[in-house]
Amino acid sequence: MILITGCCGFIGFHLSQFYLKKGKKIIGIDNLNNYYDVKLKKNRLKIIKDLDNFKFHKLDLKDDLKLKKLFKKNKYDIVINLAAQAGVRYSISNPKTYFDSNVLGFYNLINNLVNSNVKHFLFASTSSVYGSCNKFPIKENYNTDDPLSFYAASKKIN
Repeated sequence: MILITGCCGFIGFHLSQFYLKKGKKIIGIDNLNNYYDVKLKKNRLKIIKDLDNFKFHKLDLKDDLKLKKLFKKNKYDIVINLAAQAGVRYSISNPKTYFDSNVLGFYNLINNLVNSNVKHFLFASTSSVYGSCNKFPIKENYNTDDPLSFYAASKKIN
């Protein structure tokens, strides 16, 4: 069984579809916030929500109690974390939103992984962690110690 967070986002939806077509059982969670078009997220969800091997939970990763219940109820082989508050500019005027989602939410998720016997954990970062790097292509071993936004810092913390 695979847990995909942010399953209604662009990448999460398409990854869910990919695994569902392969017959994998998917638990998808998303908070359906309005940073991106909620109608678009709900339309994506309509496409996959009635499939036998898909179960959706409207859940925000900062809600540790609900997350704990989900981990107690299900045994995951793979957890893919695509849930995060995106956007560089918005993080400058709304840093608490990024702390709650990208730092606290990520902490809650990995804290629930500790005793869960998950075999594989994958999460999405961002090129923003490389700050003002002007060497291309960017390589994973480049320095990430100078984030230019709170969004980048929140992903670096992860």
